[in-house]
Amino acid sequence: MAQKVQFITTVIHRPKLLIFDEPFSGFDPINTNLLKNEILELKKNGTTIIFSTHNMSSVEEICDHIALINQSKKILDGQIDQVKERFKTNTFEITYRGETPSLRHQLGSQFNVLEHNESSQLKQIKVQFLNGNSNNELLRVLMNQFEIVSFKEIIPSMNDVFIHVVEENNRANKQ
Repeated sequence: MAQKVQFITTVIHRPKLLIFDEPFSGFDPINTNLLKNEILELKKNGTTIIFSTHNMSSVEEICDHIALINQSKKILDGQIDQVKERFKTNTFEITYRGETPSLRHQLGSQFNVLEHNESSQLKQIKVQFLNGNSNNELLRVLMNQFEIVSFKEIIPSMNDVFIHVVEENNRANKQ
């Protein structure tokens, strides 16, 4: 309750700049959503909001720009959508119907099959493009054989990006 009162007294005057440190820690999901909605409303109305957090899902929901700091050094910064775009791996998840006796063979060396689940009527496959192949090339191979139910690109979350960049930075610092 004290945190809620502190938050209210901080934002009641609609300041131009707010700085938070782990603003959602200690709150249950309902109160976290209330705070997020208020922060988003303040942002929409022109308040600049800076917050320090390890909660990457909150970063994705609220932030436009990120600066990732590891061991007191900035190791990544940029617009959230551009950062996520930069760390894509050309991986796609396809859900389909049909028999798949030779799917891996049909995909050949053009695509790297990461996962293939055939345990139900709807089957799923995760495929990574190799050699600059396109969505259309993959769909062309699959559409002749199967009924495509869904086709989506796997975009890394900010949590995935955070782990990748920090681990890479830590490995580089050990060398």
